Amino acid sequence: MLQKLTVKNYAIIDHLEVDFSGSLNIITGETGAGKSILMGALSLILGERADPGVLFDKTGKCVVEGAFKVKKALVAEFFQQHELDLEEVLIIRREVSASGKSRAFVNDTPVNLSQLAELSGYLVDLHQQFDTLELEKSDFQRRVVDALVNKPEALQQYQQSWQRYSQVQRKLKQLQDQRDSANKELDYNKFLLDELEDAAFAENEIENLDAELQVLTHAEEIKNTLNKACFQLKEDEQPILQQLKQLQSGLQAMAGYQQELPALVARLQSSYLELQDVADEIERINDGIQYDAARIEQVNERTATGYRLLKKHGVHTTAELLNIKADLSTRVESALNLDEQLLELEKEQASLQQALEKLAAGITTLRMQQVPPFEKKVNALLAQVGMPNARLKVSITPGALQANGQDNIEFLFDANKSEQFAPIRKVASGGELSRLMLCIKSLVAQSVALPTLIFDEIDTGISGEAARQVGVILKDLAHAHQVICITHQPQIAGKADAHYFVYKETRSGKVTTGVRLLTTEERINAIAQMLSGEKPTAAALENAREMVGS
Repeated sequence: MLQKLTVKNYAIIDHLEVDFSGSLNIITGETGAGKSILMGALSLILGERADPGVLFDKTGKCVVEGAFKVKKALVAEFFQQHELDLEEVLIIRREVSASGKSRAFVNDTPVNLSQLAELSGYLVDLHQQFDTLELEKSDFQRRVVDALVNKPEALQQYQQSWQRYSQVQRKLKQLQDQRDSANKELDYNKFLLDELEDAAFAENEIENLDAELQVLTHAEEIKNTLNKACFQLKEDEQPILQQLKQLQSGLQAMAGYQQELPALVARLQSSYLELQDVADEIERINDGIQYDAARIEQVNERTATGYRLLKKHGVHTTAELLNIKADLSTRVESALNLDEQLLELEKEQASLQQALEKLAAGITTLRMQQVPPFEKKVNALLAQVGMPNARLKVSITPGALQANGQDNIEFLFDANKSEQFAPIRKVASGGELSRLMLCIKSLVAQSVALPTLIFDEIDTGISGEAARQVGVILKDLAHAHQVICITHQPQIAGKADAHYFVYKETRSGKVTTGVRLLTTEERINAIAQMLSGEKPTAAALENAREMVGS
């Protein structure tokens, strides 16, 4: 509940503090005194956007602060999700500077407006879950019926199944799109894959073939060079190897006379052995090189195929070509397997849909059970608040499966016993909507723990006994909920547990708004003025005294 509201520098409010009771709080005052301004200030700490034009003093900043006493269990998940400190009393503060910059705090921790708006839904029923405009919306109407059913576990079970069903539907749609796209490309991808598979290149084959072709096309030149080298090493008139052998022998003969010669003899021996090995390798390589016109033609054809495929796929190596082949194989295989995956998903979807329809039918039954008593109670309350000819009818018709069941729920209204029921949004006036909302709230409050309820001039268009009955309903609501109501009706004001009077006064040449909690005698006088004018008659005072005492 809202324990205290502090407003500084907002509109025509310089500074005021209001301590609210936990029951029925009534706010009265002359038109233009600032009652709705007070609600505008309150809306700032509930996440509404700020307008710097509302600053009372343009040189300072506007500060609105609310102290709320809450049950921790109701907001624990929100505070845990946003990593905020949770205390039994929440201090929500909003600051607006003259430049338009706005800051919000929860227990002195900065929060953004979306977080503030989300939190306000747990704290105050003002322009949120159950406001008059919402009454015209089908989703709100469904939530009203579900609140009366008051079996959240049934809806939760359905919603969990719906989430899985929705996931499968999305996956199914995704796979269907993939299949359609894959089918368009399948034939072409399969053609490319068949072409690569027919070519059947091995790892590094194109590079190896290119090297082989270089050898084959220059075989004669290579053999001539190798033969010449081998001849000079081994078979010339004075072969290089023979000359080295002779040099080694000559130096060996002198090795006993010069101490450095044995090392040179050893080096010549090493060189001789190395050159002899080179000559043997040249002979081996030479023997392996043969000019083969048929092989040249074969390698030419193979490399031509390879280079054509490299160019076609825009790559440069055999390894890249093999990667493309592997990718094409995966894509073709995936496309061929999609039908099997789709079949499995379609089976799962059908099974989930069957289970959902069963759960939805159970929810429909629960809702249908609540409709007759709900219509009866609402219509009785409508008569009580001065609309004896008005009737509400709840239409529940089957529809497609959706997040909250398969029911289309529509509140139909007939203001004149014409039996011509039509959707509320088409036929109900503003005053009728306000009173209808009050009736619905009073019934919903018996099933659901609503937050602080705020009614801004819900008495529009009524007076006398109807206004008194509105006061009775508000008083009943206040037994289990904090209710704050702005009213012009003395019959409603008389039901207050705490009566606040909004007034204007002049301070330092400026008109400003003030609020004070009235004593019993002040209440009687204020209500008497509402009944008969600024100077109430004795009869008005007596009537007011009776209203306050009843």
